[in-house]
Amino acid sequence: MSDIVHIPCPHCQALNRVPAARLAEQPHCGRCRQPLFTGKPIELTQQTFARQVEQSDLPLLVDFWAPWCGPCKMMAPQFEQAARLLEPKFRLAKVNTEAEPSLAARFGIRSIPTLALFRGGREIARQAGAMGAPDIVRWATAQAG
Repeated sequence: MSDIVHIPCPHCQALNRVPAARLAEQPHCGRCRQPLFTGKPIELTQQTFARQVEQSDLPLLVDFWAPWCGPCKMMAPQFEQAARLLEPKFRLAKVNTEAEPSLAARFGIRSIPTLALFRGGREIARQAGAMGAPDIVRWATAQAG
């Protein structure tokens, strides 16, 4: 990771340049002044997905889920806990496959929940099935290298 990290704001989508050494100091967006990290996964839509995947220097861990999915509901608090543990080294996000079927189709999501890890604009790893927070953290850290 270079000395400067590019991070899209989860609130206004502005691209922020943050010194890598200051990531743990709860940086705020230069445009909207909201925190860049909230300890919770962000909701992605067709409109915000590309910015978060392609413009961020951080690995992006995405939970593809649906509101009717029992295992997805069971994993949601675990994924939120993983966000608290993995930020600011990772950005965690959720994609509701019912609300965003084009994203699910684009990535060939066949079962939910499915975790997909992106870095540098491309998918680098995928894991289907519900997981607990320690397993999510362990898997994401191992995959990101």
